[in-house]
Amino acid sequence: MRQRVIVCPIIENNGEVLLCKMANDRGVFPGQWALSGGGMEPGEQMEAALLREIGEELGTELQITRIKPWTFADDVRVKTYADGTKEEIYMIYLMFDCVSSNRQVTFNEEFQEVAWVKHSDLSNYDLNEATRITFNKKGWI
Repeated sequence: MRQRVIVCPIIENNGEVLLCKMANDRGVFPGQWALSGGGMEPGEQMEAALLREIGEELGTELQITRIKPWTFADDVRVKTYADGTKEEIYMIYLMFDCVSSNRQVTFNEEFQEVAWVKHSDLSNYDLNEATRITFNKKGWI
């Protein structure tokens, strides 16, 4: 089984957190709301990987003004690729609290929608299991 280290930003702006609705045909949680994030490349440092993933998935106009390591987690997930193939992966998640100075998001094909959501409204979204666990640990749901 392949192992991946995943950097995952929890991006907040004015009391709301950024959620991304995953594409229906790919990813670990197709069609569900999640946090952005992705795998570190060999030799890449954590913060550099985090900023690269934010830029790739959410666009370079989203300005991150604060990054603070928060926690880590791990699990085994099945990832579905755009061509329909699946792979079981052991994932290690490095979670970061982030603050953005704006809300200018241009998301890529991994997502079908994004939303800035108040903590009190998070339970109204079809959150994937990992995101639900993360928000529960934060005391938001």
